[in-house]
Amino acid sequence: MYINAEEAENEILKHKEDLKNQAKEMFMHAYTAYKTQAFMADEIMPISCKPRIRGKTLSRGDVDDSLGNFSLTLVDSLDTLAVLDELDEFEEAAAAIIREVRFDSDFTVSVFETNIRMVGGLISGHLMAKLIQDKHPQRMPWYSDQLLNMAVDLADRLLPAFNSTSGVPYSKINLKRGLSPELKHQSDTCTACAGTIILEFATLSRLTGNPIYEQKSRKAMDFLWNQRNHGSNLMGTVLNVHSGDWIRRDAGIGAGIDSYYEYTLKAYILLGEEDYLHRFNTHYESVMKYLNRGPLFVDVHMHRPTIAARSYMDALLAFWPGVQVLKGDLKGAIEMHEMLYQVIKKHKFLPEAFTHDLQIYWAQHPLRPEFLESTYLLYRATKDPHYLEVAKSVMDSMNQHVRVACGYSAVKDVRSMELLDEMESFVLAETFKYLYMIFAEPTDLLFDPDNYVLTTEAHFLPLTIGESRSPDSLPRRMLIDPDEVIGDDTAKKYQSACPNFASEFRTADELSLYGKGLRTNVKKLLSEVASLGSLAPLLQPSHMDSLNAADVQKKAGDRLRAWAFSTTNADHIAQLKRMGIQIQVLPDGKMQLSHMAQDKSTAPNSGNSWQTLLDYRSVFGVNSFLDLQNDPIFFQSKQALASMSVVLLLILITWISLVLGGAFLMIIAMIMTKLKNLGRKSENFAEKEGEQELLRLFGQGIEENEETAKNLRPKKRKKRKILGENRDHSEE
Repeated sequence: MYINAEEAENEILKHKEDLKNQAKEMFMHAYTAYKTQAFMADEIMPISCKPRIRGKTLSRGDVDDSLGNFSLTLVDSLDTLAVLDELDEFEEAAAAIIREVRFDSDFTVSVFETNIRMVGGLISGHLMAKLIQDKHPQRMPWYSDQLLNMAVDLADRLLPAFNSTSGVPYSKINLKRGLSPELKHQSDTCTACAGTIILEFATLSRLTGNPIYEQKSRKAMDFLWNQRNHGSNLMGTVLNVHSGDWIRRDAGIGAGIDSYYEYTLKAYILLGEEDYLHRFNTHYESVMKYLNRGPLFVDVHMHRPTIAARSYMDALLAFWPGVQVLKGDLKGAIEMHEMLYQVIKKHKFLPEAFTHDLQIYWAQHPLRPEFLESTYLLYRATKDPHYLEVAKSVMDSMNQHVRVACGYSAVKDVRSMELLDEMESFVLAETFKYLYMIFAEPTDLLFDPDNYVLTTEAHFLPLTIGESRSPDSLPRRMLIDPDEVIGDDTAKKYQSACPNFASEFRTADELSLYGKGLRTNVKKLLSEVASLGSLAPLLQPSHMDSLNAADVQKKAGDRLRAWAFSTTNADHIAQLKRMGIQIQVLPDGKMQLSHMAQDKSTAPNSGNSWQTLLDYRSVFGVNSFLDLQNDPIFFQSKQALASMSVVLLLILITWISLVLGGAFLMIIAMIMTKLKNLGRKSENFAEKEGEQELLRLFGQGIEENEETAKNLRPKKRKKRKILGENRDHSEE
C-alpha cells in the first residue's frame, strides 16, 4: 500500500521511542564488544574483534597519529554513556580511566586530534560526573575532579606545540619528549588543526583558573584571522607556523579548514564575545559569495576566488548545514542538507568525496558523524519529521551493511560495500550520540542539551562559562523550540546564544512546509542537472527560489552551455568538432580549446560557435565554470583573441631576436676563429725560421769542432811519444 510523505512522517513520530531505543542498542552493541574484546585499547577492530594497539598493530600511517595508547575510544565515548543514561557503565568507565590511563607514552600524536578527542572527552566526562553527583548523590562519592586533573596533565603536554614564532601550534607533539628537533622541522599545519582548540582550552582555563590554555589558543586564533586573504576574506588550507605563509591556498569549507569556521562561531556562542561573531560573519559572507552555488559548494583559490581549485566536495563539509542552523540561515542549511541526503540515497552512505553531479570521487566511508550532526540541529530547530526519516534511513543502512560481530565497520568502497576492519572512536563518541539525541526528547536526557555547546567531537561544554556577571543578564540557550516562541514568556526567560536566530522564528508547521518546498526545488534541480550531463549547476543562491528544473530545461534547449559541458559526453565533443573547435588536454590537466577555420558546409550550426558554447548568462545571469580535472577555465572570446595576439606577437619578437642574436654570435665566432688561425700560422713560420738558424749555427759549430779535433790529434800523439821516451830513460 502506498503511503505518502505526510503519512510516513506522522507514522515515524509514533515510533520515536522505538527508534531511540534502537539507536541505543546499536551503541551498546559496539561498546560491549569494545569492553569485552579490547577494553582500555585505543580502538577495536570490529571484524577481527581485536584491539588496535599502536606499535603492535600494523600501522595505518598518519591516521594512527590520533592513537597514543591512552584508551582513546573509552575517553572519547565517556559522555555518550551519560547521554544514554547508562550511569553504571559511565561510573565503571570513569574509574577505569582514572586508574589505568597515563600520558607518558613515547608516541608522537596529532595536537588537533588529541585535543578534540582526549582533552575534550576528559573535560566533558568531568562535567557529566559532576552532574551525576548532583542528580544522584549516592553515585560516584569517590569522584573529586580526577578527570579534570587528567585533562590538565594532557593539555600541559600539548602546550610546547605552541612555541612557534607565530603562536600557531605545531601539528604534532611527542607525549613523553615534547617538541623534538625532528618535529620542529615539520613546520606546516592545516587551518583547522590550528584553529580547533579554543573551545576546549578556554573551558579548561575557566574551570581551573589557569589562564595559560585560553591565552595560547586565543593567540593562535588571532594570528589565523590576520592571515586571511584581505581581499576575499577566505582562509587557505595549510600554512607555515612561523611565517604564516600559505602553503596551500585552496579555500573551501571541507577538509583542512572546516572546524576553524565552526570554532570561530562557537567561540562566540560559548564565550559570548562579539569579536568572534564579527570574524565568523565576515568569513560567512565570503563563503556564501565565492563558494556557494545553490545547494552545492566549490573550492576556490583564496587569492583568486573566482577560479575554482577542484570540482568535488568532501564528506567533512557535511557539518556546514549545522553551522548554518546556529548562524540562523535555515534556508541555506535545508538546501545543502537535502543535497547531501540525495548523495546518501544514491550511494547508501556519504562517500569521502563526490562530484558536483553527485558521482563518487573517493568511495570510502568511515561512518563519519557530520551529516547526522547537521540532521540533529535541523530537527532541533524546525521539529520537521523529515529529519527523523533521514536519521532512520542512515540507521537502517548501518544495520544492513556495516554491522559486524564487534561493532560497525568502516566501508572501503560504498559501491561494492567492501568493509575495513576499522571503527574510529568518533563512531561511539559522535555518530551514535547524534542518532540517539535526534529521537530522544530533551526530558529523556540527564541534562538540557540547549545549555551546552557541542564541540566538533560532540563533547559538551557549558554555556555558563561565558555568561555575563551582570545580574540583569538572562541565561543563554543554544536553540529555542519553535513552538515556544509564539508567546512572550520564552523571550523573557532566555536569550539565544546563537546569532540572528530570531529572524527565522516560525511555528513548527510553518517551518515544515517551508522546508518541504525548498527540498522539492533542490531535488528537481539536481535531477535535471544530472540529466543534462552537467558536473555542477553552479547557481548563485539568489536564483534558487525562482529557478526550478523546468526553467533550466526550457532555457537550455539544445544549445551547449559552458556550465553543462562535460568531456565525458560524446555529444558535447561532437558538437565542438562541428563548431571547428579542437580540444587538447595539457599535462597539468588543464584544457586548451582552439578554433580552426572550416568551410560552412562542413560545419553546420557553427555560425555562432563561441557564443553557443559560452552563452550562459542568458540562463543564470552569473559567471559559470567549464570544468575538467579540477580546473576551471573562463572564456571571453574577444579578450581571449586579443590576449592571444599579444602573446603571439611577443613570441615572434622573441624568436626574431633570438635568430638575429644567434647569427651575430656566429659571425663573431667565425672572425675570432680566422684571427686565431692567422696567429697560429705566424707562430709556425717564426718557429721554422728559428729552427733553420739553429741548424745553421749547429752545423757551423760541428765544422769548427772537427777542425779543432784535427789540430789536436797530432799533438797528443807527439806527447805520448815524448812520455814514452821519458819512461825508457827512467828504466835505464
